[in-house]
Parts: sequence; C-alpha cells; structure tokens
Amino acid sequence: MVTLNRIYTRTGDAGTTRLATGEAVSKAGARIAANGDVDETNACLGLARAALPAGSDLDPMLARIQNELFDLGADISTPPAEDEAPGAALRIIASQIDRLEAEIDALNAGLPALQSFILPGGTPSAAALHLARTVCRRAERAVVRLIEDGGAVNPAALRYINRLSDFLFVAARHANDQGRSEVFWRSGATR
Repeated sequence: MVTLNRIYTRTGDAGTTRLATGEAVSKAGARIAANGDVDETNACLGLARAALPAGSDLDPMLARIQNELFDLGADISTPPAEDEAPGAALRIIASQIDRLEAEIDALNAGLPALQSFILPGGTPSAAALHLARTVCRRAERAVVRLIEDGGAVNPAALRYINRLSDFLFVAARHANDQGRSEVFWRSGATR
C-alpha cells in the first residue's frame, strides 16, 4: 500500500497561517514577513553553496548556517513569553553568534584591506554570497520592523541576523579568490 504525503493543506487559502504557538496570523503580518525573508536568505545560501568550488572551506560553514536559519525561523515563529522557561522554545543563543564572529575574524584575517566599496560580483560563488547578504539585510530590516511594531523577539535573534550579514560580506570576499577577483566601485567613473 502506498502512503501519499500531501503538500497542500488548504489551511492557508484564506490568507492565514499558524505560528509555532498555534496562533493564527495573517500571511502578510510582520512576523511572517520576517520569516519569509529568513527563508529566502536560506535559499540564497543553497545557491551559493551550489556555486562553490569542490572542497571549499566555506561549504561546512554555510551548511551549518542553513540549519541555524531554520533555528532562527523557529525562534521568530515563537514569540517569547515573559515567563518562558529556559529551553521551552528553540532560540538562537549567544554561542551561535560567537561562532559567526570567530569565523568572520578568521576569514577576514586573510583578506586585503578594503580600499573601496565592492560591487557584488566576481566569481559565481561570491556573487551568490553577495545576493545572500542583501537578502539577509532585508531579513534584518523585517525583524527590526517586527520589533518596532511591538512584536516580541528574542534579542539574540536580531544579533544573529545582523552578524550573519557581516559574515556573508566577508565570505563573499573570501570566495573572490581571497579578494583578488573583487570588483571595486569607481566613484563617478561614468560621468
């Protein structure tokens, strides 16, 4: 006997979805928008990983980050309660941010100093990482918007997404042959 797994549930046909808490919310709400941008960041990382050369030292980091972005989505989907017991919900934690910072520092140590703004481009993997960075910045803005609209958010979630965009910038530089294939902005060059 064959068991079918249906993808569609029809529960969202009226424009609503459910948070991890079970609360029904609009698919256009700030919390869902933030989660959508986090999901899009994750998809961009999948594209970047597919563009990496075989054996790239960035691949294990990006694979871990893709999993952490699911953690971040779960965190955003579960508004923190004031009386929340530790471990009651999947939350981004300080060690995840610390690891990103250590990786930023390690990758950045091998790069030449910046002399100009960098245009997104260079190698295919660097271009894909720059795309991921810009989508990540949008996700960060969406989380800030959620907070400004009064939505409760784990403070570590905002720190993580902010640090991730920094990581993606440095990773893109690293993927550009350690900076040798970077494309620099030339101010006013086409005037």
